[in-house]
Amino acid sequence: MAHVTGEASADAAIALQFAGAAASAEAAEHVETTESEPPHEAPPRDLTAAAFFDVDNTMVQGASIVHFARGLAARNYFRYSDIASALWIQIKFRITGKENSDDVKSGREKALAFIAGRPTAELATLGEEIYDEYIADKIWPGTYALAQMHIEAGQQVWLVTATPVELANVIAKRLGLTGALGTVAESKDGIFTGRLVGDILHGLGKAQAVRHLAAREGLNLKRCTAYSDSHNDVPMLSLVGTAVAINPDSDLQEVAKNRGWEIRDFRTARKVAKVGVPTALGLGAVGGAVAAVVTRRRGA
Repeated sequence: MAHVTGEASADAAIALQFAGAAASAEAAEHVETTESEPPHEAPPRDLTAAAFFDVDNTMVQGASIVHFARGLAARNYFRYSDIASALWIQIKFRITGKENSDDVKSGREKALAFIAGRPTAELATLGEEIYDEYIADKIWPGTYALAQMHIEAGQQVWLVTATPVELANVIAKRLGLTGALGTVAESKDGIFTGRLVGDILHGLGKAQAVRHLAAREGLNLKRCTAYSDSHNDVPMLSLVGTAVAINPDSDLQEVAKNRGWEIRDFRTARKVAKVGVPTALGLGAVGGAVAAVVTRRRGA
């Protein structure tokens, strides 16, 4: 299953990259340049190296799917009162700083089921709006600086996340990155079916997605770098020549120390008991609404 999931993610990522490049080229044809605007000189391309960044708590503070859910709730896609059953997963994550693979799978599958019957273009458009409102100011400056370092070296920079690929691609595009590997929701004739292609992009699935993308892009994985906060991403981190733990959970921190991986922590405070629980109640309530609304609609 991880192989199917990874391959589907790589296919979708490249398709979105090509679509974005085509749109940019078309837009450029209608832009007039002036003598006062010197042409931008791109850095020399490094064709065989790339960087892969996890998103939640690595590039973005908190869970990206929670931030997108807040935007959907604000647009009356569901009610804030429809969230009680999903609070515990988010609270547990905020208290421990660890994500559980079963929690990730359950929560995000329900979230993807919510978009069944909706146009794929609608999700991308909403993602653009929600990014500006809820995510733009949640980017970790230190992690973004690392991504810029790779860009300035002429390398590709990809996000790798369990978040739906359409939403992950919005984040990548806004940050000026190459693209995103994310969970692929099946669609037919531009409409989401509510099913997944493969599985949630998580754990081994992420490593497979990176492996497939590297093969198609001609990348040398030994020259590539990967960044993550989670022990669940050890398969991806182990795949590349350079692994960096960003804001690591305790298990990843231990692995990083044992393997001699670099550790960078951009968190300014670690007062989980005082800060984590109230934050979880706020963010978890919103994030759980996506799952809750599916249950409500199915029971209707």
